[in-house]
Amino acid sequence: MLEVPIVRMVIKDLVKFDGAKLELVETNELLRLSNDKLVLKDSVIINLNDKVVNLEDIIEKKDEQFGLESEKSKSLEKELKRQKRNTFIWKMGTLTGTILSIFFAVGG
Repeated sequence: MLEVPIVRMVIKDLVKFDGAKLELVETNELLRLSNDKLVLKDSVIINLNDKVVNLEDIIEKKDEQFGLESEKSKSLEKELKRQKRNTFIWKMGTLTGTILSIFFAVGG
């Protein structure tokens, strides 16, 4: 049979062992939860980065559209000026022709 001081030491060691074992289990669980959080954060970061890339693409496409609309607008302005000039020249020619026709008809 074991002596009382040795039994007390064995009991203390067993209690310490049980505590250390429980602490290890809790530490492992905490580590697992931390790793899960880390994975989730990485996933969120990846999704946000994808959104940033998509938004940058959208902005780029909008800039291209604005550029094309600006070019169309300038082209239409040039066409409108040309048409106005042609219309003015045609009106002047018609007016000149009418005046000359009247002048020659009157006996000029």
